[in-house]
Amino acid sequence: MRAKQLRELSDEELDKKMAETRKELFQLRFQTATGALENSARLRGAKREIARILTIKTEREHAEHG
Repeated sequence: MRAKQLRELSDEELDKKMAETRKELFQLRFQTATGALENSARLRGAKREIARILTIKTEREHAEHG
């Protein structure tokens, strides 16, 4: 998902998306370790999506306290 799409989600939806993406990242890392991963770009994409979600959550925290 793009950052714009993630910003439209509620906090609860963001938390759910974060959990799903972390689970996917774990599975991708496991596939990498076993040599079964075919699309290594998805590993990078999952990491970036987690970073985007964390960035948006941080922005929201600063907006509340700012």
